[in-house]
Amino acid sequence: MKSIAAVLTGINEPLQIEELLLPALKRGQALIEVAYSGICHSQLNEIHGLKGEDKFIPHTLGHEGSGIVLEAGPDVAKVRPGDRVVLTWIKGMGYDAASTQYLRKDGTVVNSGAISTFLTHANISENRLVPITEAMPLKEAALLGCALPTGAGIVRNRAKMQPGESLAVFGLGGIGLSAILMASCIDKRNRKSDSADNPSAIIAIDINEDKLSLAREIGASHTINALVKDPIETIMEITSGQGVHYAVEAAGIGAVMEQAFRSVRDEGGLCILAGNLPQGETISIDPFDLIKGKQIVGTWGGETDPDKDIPFYEKLFLSNAVNLKPLVHSVYPLYQINEAIKNMEKGQAGRCLIRMEPA
Repeated sequence: MKSIAAVLTGINEPLQIEELLLPALKRGQALIEVAYSGICHSQLNEIHGLKGEDKFIPHTLGHEGSGIVLEAGPDVAKVRPGDRVVLTWIKGMGYDAASTQYLRKDGTVVNSGAISTFLTHANISENRLVPITEAMPLKEAALLGCALPTGAGIVRNRAKMQPGESLAVFGLGGIGLSAILMASCIDKRNRKSDSADNPSAIIAIDINEDKLSLAREIGASHTINALVKDPIETIMEITSGQGVHYAVEAAGIGAVMEQAFRSVRDEGGLCILAGNLPQGETISIDPFDLIKGKQIVGTWGGETDPDKDIPFYEKLFLSNAVNLKPLVHSVYPLYQINEAIKNMEKGQAGRCLIRMEPA
């Protein structure tokens, strides 16, 4: 079988649309007809060489998406042909299959990982697949592979945010917006309860007014344009000088990480870093803030258990408890993927999806 793929052939080079030959399925792999793929900043970092030396060029990209199982390989028990699935980089149950190597027409190799989603058809490891129901639209399902479980997982699994607690989100890409969405869901449930606490302060910080507007639409109670107001001073005004219970840094900027840490309150305030700095960059914090009880941690995919959490988020969407549709800014066909990447780098509000149809 053949696949049309977007291939990284060089650092800072446009992705090349190529026809690749799919090898036979290895143990623990399934053949997926990919429907949609998201573009994450992790792919931008790879394209620009910000993760360090890339020894695998040429290679495919993409780590969140949705699709349909066409064939299950040896020892695959989790999915079967015809299943609709979320494709996620976060490891779940099932066999952890080896990476794949696709072939060009001339016989040269194009490398790929256990999961790759910038292809119309892909061999993907069983443990990177989560079945979903027929009711879940494949377009919104693509968000369940990275953006939503990471952002929402930070709030649910890492922070374990409770009704009435305060949250500041620095950087409103897919992960930051998903954190806002989950915090808003928690707050709405609280407001409907008989013993409702004070509403949560859900504070969104960015420099892009379109992103701030989208954050308000999906549930932010306060927004701060960091080009106009000092985020720390404004957060202290909102929280009566205490700082927030939780801060999420999803911009991937060192100075913003430092701001996020400063924004949390003493005696238990938690700063969670989700953004990625270029290799070799560091941040600086005042150790006395640690003595005062502030905490700073990283996150690995929002501490998501894909086989439990992704079905949970699917149910939230299907029950109208969370609305994923505003998070999708635009959908491009595969052959326009480089245009999609350029627009994403310009700072468009919401996730960009690629519809995996050949030109």
